[in-house]
Amino acid sequence: MTRPDLSFVVQVLSQYMHSPKSSHMEAALRVVRYIKGTAGLGLFMPSNKNNEMVAYCDSDWGACVETRRSVTGYMIKLGGTLVSWKSKKQNTISRSSAEAEFRSMATTVAEIVWLKGLFKELGMNIQLPKHFFWKFQLLLVRHSEERLVMF
Repeated sequence: MTRPDLSFVVQVLSQYMHSPKSSHMEAALRVVRYIKGTAGLGLFMPSNKNNEMVAYCDSDWGACVETRRSVTGYMIKLGGTLVSWKSKKQNTISRSSAEAEFRSMATTVAEIVWLKGLFKELGMNIQLPKHFFWKFQLLLVRHSEERLVMF
């Protein structure tokens, strides 16, 4: 999916694919009307040579009313362009909001490491994030050759 504005609603609706109710169908039709009305939206990829990566992540503790699992979300930009994003229920139930946030940060760091390897295979030399935004607060991130160290 190349529309980050739709990723969360599609993730929620997909949970009810096997036994949808009329309310789910109404929500899906609302999404289709939204897509039809915003057909010109998409991701802009500028041609600048900025290879700086910036990452944002957050979680919503106990967001799912049915399972009480938290929802993790992150987005990663490379040179001001959105290159990776995700919104997903966490696999386990977190006991606190701090634990849910930590799981969110761990998921984001794993994606950063994967992206670094992908860009390296493509022959691109990227800078690891100097800024890692979590709950809109800046965490300093130091980087070494192959790993990230957060403090």
